Amino acid sequence: MGAPVTETITSYIFYEIAALLVLAAGVGFVGLMLRQPLIVSFIAVGILAGPSVLDIAKSDEHIDLLAELGIAVLLFLVGLKLDLKLVRTLGPVALMTGLGQVAFTTLFGFLIGLALGFSVVTSLYVAVALTFSSTIIIVKLLSDKREIDSLHGRIALGFLIVQDLVVVLAMIALSAIGVGTAEEAAYTEVFLVFGYGAAMLLAVGLFIQFLANPLVERLSRAPELLVSFAIGWAALLAALGHYLGFGKELGGLLAGVSLASTPFREAIAARLSSLRDFLLLFFFIALGASLDLSILGASVVPAIIFSLFVLIGNPLIVLAIMGAMGYRKRTGFLAGLTVAQISEFSLIFMAMGVALGHVADQALGLVTLVGLLTIAASTYMITYSHRLYSWVEPFLDVFERPSAGQIEDTGDPAHAPSDVIVFGLGRYGLGIAEELRRAGCRVLGVDFNPIAVRHARTQGFEAVFGDATDPEFLAHLPLKHAKWALSAVPEHDTGITHDDPRRSLIRSLTDLNFEGRVAVSAHSEETAEMLETHGADLVLLPFRDAASRAASLVLSGTTPPRTETTDPEGQKEFAA
Repeated sequence: MGAPVTETITSYIFYEIAALLVLAAGVGFVGLMLRQPLIVSFIAVGILAGPSVLDIAKSDEHIDLLAELGIAVLLFLVGLKLDLKLVRTLGPVALMTGLGQVAFTTLFGFLIGLALGFSVVTSLYVAVALTFSSTIIIVKLLSDKREIDSLHGRIALGFLIVQDLVVVLAMIALSAIGVGTAEEAAYTEVFLVFGYGAAMLLAVGLFIQFLANPLVERLSRAPELLVSFAIGWAALLAALGHYLGFGKELGGLLAGVSLASTPFREAIAARLSSLRDFLLLFFFIALGASLDLSILGASVVPAIIFSLFVLIGNPLIVLAIMGAMGYRKRTGFLAGLTVAQISEFSLIFMAMGVALGHVADQALGLVTLVGLLTIAASTYMITYSHRLYSWVEPFLDVFERPSAGQIEDTGDPAHAPSDVIVFGLGRYGLGIAEELRRAGCRVLGVDFNPIAVRHARTQGFEAVFGDATDPEFLAHLPLKHAKWALSAVPEHDTGITHDDPRRSLIRSLTDLNFEGRVAVSAHSEETAEMLETHGADLVLLPFRDAASRAASLVLSGTTPPRTETTDPEGQKEFAA
């Protein structure tokens, strides 16, 4: 009799998840038709599925598990793109902006709370809750806009990390009060968290120095195993970060940073992006389902006032601090928009205050409504940030020093800008890359064979591991500055099929609005003509071109210079 009961429980959870997925697809489609950001649609799904409306989302434990795994994967992908040199460069502005925004919001939020008639304790709780911005939502929005690698995106990520550390300290302080520990015990807890963090940073540094490249290169020979390792590594360090007290977000971020120096990071990011979006759906469902609409009614007017303060005041303080440090008003404005909402941690912080008896349920309802309003509004603000900047730009001169301009927002991706991107690093592709480099071109090489990637890097080329037929991977490449995308991938037949890698590359580059020209190689005139009809700007015929070059050398009676190259792994392993 035990098996049917177990099956019934399992089936019920499956039914619930299925209902949530169908509801998410339906609401997301309606939002798409209305041209609304998906995050707003997914939070709406959570509200509809929550206890205040349909009451579908009952399995909180399972939904939260998927949500937390999604958070780990999201921050892992962000860490993959972090350049440690740039992190050191942006450290001062991240620290000053993060602490400045926290101090400003706390002070003025407290004064607003007192002016609205709240008690000192309630005003203080609300003010602190308003300082936290949602790292998850901001990173998701910036990733969708492909601005996480821009200067303002990296600065925003830096001061969000500072905010997360403040969250950790605030939670530790409340926990210490909640269990009645002495003040010395609270200080000890803070010291231990920082000690554990330093130890974890040291361990990650040693991993980067000695293990990251050889381990990931070996795993890349089985792409499915590489993906499994990446997910497991992100979950492991996120769990370790949570266990040590400084949060799964920072743990997941460190997992990504530990692999950011490998040439396989773009391939990993491309393969995990769809999984990230699927798992984060449950994060937004959990967030929406946690909003108790029954306690919101009495807090409408104060919530609107606090929301306006968060939506306008927080961006202004970031803009002012960054302007004083020499950043352009555009960079400061775009970075400032990312703090124009409060976090899911704000609700947790207030809930802890309610549990300790410091504040009433109405205070939690107030912050919940502020969260709903600011998350929805800031989603639109970040989504349409450039249009919004064009409207307010004439009024922002006061936030830019006359000497500003030494710190530019170039929007460059993690890789240095390249003139030519060569796909396929066999003898033919690497030979073309060498000639282009001699001519003064900046070349980035791409290959799906880790041995070819390593060999190209030993020859002094920038090279990354990735699949030229994967649109997600291509979107991570520095296409903006490239004048040519050149495919030297070997041809295995004389025909053009629907999934031909050259045809897929041309189609994907077109979809990504690539403004440069596309060159591909072919073995026959017939194939060349077909590739031209599919959009190739130039078709290279290696055998014909080599024969023509050889004939002209013979007729001219000259001997071309020879370039000796070494290949310790054996060219046969990746010859074109």
